[in-house]
Amino acid sequence: MKEPRMNVSDRRSFANKKVDVKHTLKRLLSYLRPSLPLFIIVFIGNLLSVVLSLLGPYICGLAVGEIKTDGSTDFNAITYYCIILAAVYIASELINYATTVGMAYVARKMTNKMRGDLFKKLVHLPVGYFDNRQAGDVISVLSYDIDTVGTSLATDVLLVLKSAVLIVGSLTMMLIIAAPLVAVFAVTVPLSLIMTRIIAKKVQPLYRKRSAKLGELNGFAEEVLAGQKTTKAYNREEEILQRFQAKNEEANDAYTTAEYYGTISGPCVNLVNNLSLTLISVLGALMFAFGWGGVGISQISSFVLYSRKFSGPINEIANVIGEFQSSIAAAERVFAVLEEKEEELECEGAGKLENVKGDVEIDGVDFGYVPEKPVLKNFSLKADSGGLIAIVGKTGAGKTTVINLLMRFYDADAGTIKIDGHDITEVTRSSLRGAFTMVLQDTWLFAGTVYENIAYGAENATREQVEEVCKKARIHSFITRLPQGYDTYLSDNAVNISKGQKQLLTIARAMLSPSPMLILDEATSNVDTRTEQIIQGAMTELMKGKTCFVIAHRLSTVKNADKILVMDGGNVVEQGTHAELMEQKGYYYRLYNSQFESY
Repeated sequence: MKEPRMNVSDRRSFANKKVDVKHTLKRLLSYLRPSLPLFIIVFIGNLLSVVLSLLGPYICGLAVGEIKTDGSTDFNAITYYCIILAAVYIASELINYATTVGMAYVARKMTNKMRGDLFKKLVHLPVGYFDNRQAGDVISVLSYDIDTVGTSLATDVLLVLKSAVLIVGSLTMMLIIAAPLVAVFAVTVPLSLIMTRIIAKKVQPLYRKRSAKLGELNGFAEEVLAGQKTTKAYNREEEILQRFQAKNEEANDAYTTAEYYGTISGPCVNLVNNLSLTLISVLGALMFAFGWGGVGISQISSFVLYSRKFSGPINEIANVIGEFQSSIAAAERVFAVLEEKEEELECEGAGKLENVKGDVEIDGVDFGYVPEKPVLKNFSLKADSGGLIAIVGKTGAGKTTVINLLMRFYDADAGTIKIDGHDITEVTRSSLRGAFTMVLQDTWLFAGTVYENIAYGAENATREQVEEVCKKARIHSFITRLPQGYDTYLSDNAVNISKGQKQLLTIARAMLSPSPMLILDEATSNVDTRTEQIIQGAMTELMKGKTCFVIAHRLSTVKNADKILVMDGGNVVEQGTHAELMEQKGYYYRLYNSQFESY
């Protein structure tokens, strides 16, 4: 049942692993499959557009052939050919426009599905995944990388398809018109391919690095903007600007280097194409002058135009190789997330935790977020149903880690955790977490009304139930004073109300949940002492009949706990009631009295 955790070295090796282009393309094609009928129509339309455009040089050659040096030029025929030529090119461009719109729709549908799958994946990934990554980097994958893939599909794929058909069609026509002149491409085309391959091999890791650096830049920007008040309070604006500039320069250097090598292929291939055109012109002139192969001026004119249609697409493909490499790097980052192991809420073969009483037993648990750095060592705890267990200790003692293990955000390396005698690794995570209600130090409220945020604690909660718990949480009077009362809209993370008020709302939300066990992780740390005292009565009512785990730095808030666990260095160094621990005059005694010392 336990899931392996990725340590630092694993993540580094993953970041530096070799690019698997075939695998990435295979995954991309799987997203394209639902739109395959439309894609086929677009391809057929693209093929028709190219065929019409290929008629252009041939018709031009016929028009040129009507020009006679003896004065018998047929201007009516030339006019006729010009009208046909205009009609062919207009029809070709109209079809080309329609296929471009169709391909854009295919790309939009594909990226919409990909972004939906990615967000769904992120929702189902374990907590440990996000503990090891910057939020900005994850958001960069969700936005920038998927947009890059979509743009490439909408433009580059269609361009490559069109170019491939043009190359084959132009080559066929040139072989029909003057096969000997095609020998020129036996030299220039391999030269172009070799140059393109060398540059592409150089470019791929550069685009991968570019995506990574942009992700780091986004992550840093997200962190700074989230802590803007702290930055200003400590007058660290200049330092932050310098750090941002350093990361910005790294991202800019990576971007510039990738673009430099990505775009250099275009001019190089264009140089080779111009060389081939020069050779064709010289050889064509010689063939016409000496009458070799019966080639006339109209054939040479058509051949030159076809040679441009042949070499032009090769140049265009070379130009988009950089963009294609960029989209492959972006797609690889997307699929790397999609291939992460999900947290299985409904584990196969696991039972459901039902009719929970709240007896909790932790026996000999060892755990470390990084295997070589244990946080808990041989940790044991027994909590009877309806009991109040307080966990205290210095920062980093392992208090929150105990909660992470109880909720199975992580699995223990050794030992067992049981609820009502059931090993939590043998029950589904959804039923386990449904047995708990959590109120965390870090409040989370979403953009919505006050009522919607509180009702989030229980499905189908009525207005009366919401108002009742708000009264118990001593927040009802504040809500009624808001402009629209319970229908007042809270902005993203409720930045338009105070931290203390946000914490009261989350406490009210927790009161609405019927779960038999309660976790309070520094739940009152963001409220003042008077507000904390007011809440205590409501919290006491809330905790009746529930097994409660309270993590607190303010030791005065846990004096009434049935059992207090004192943690230090991942071990329980003392346990007992407040009175018992104070009598011992040990670690807890010193910790408690330190709250009242002046420094």
